[in-house]
Amino acid sequence: MQAFIDKTGCISCGLCVSICPVVFAMDDDGKAVAIVNEVPQGSIDEAKEAKDACPASVVILEY
Repeated sequence: MQAFIDKTGCISCGLCVSICPVVFAMDDDGKAVAIVNEVPQGSIDEAKEAKDACPASVVILEY
């Protein structure tokens, strides 16, 4: 599974980072960014939780 952030809609709340820091981080511009090419097997549930919790719906998971 791959994770992406649609940075044009990111509101910089940091919720995805707090839920799944293995996959997401805040970039220099204050927007969230995916920091791995593939979501590690042990972080898939957290990545899905981050997607569901995002208030701007900008977390994208591709299977």
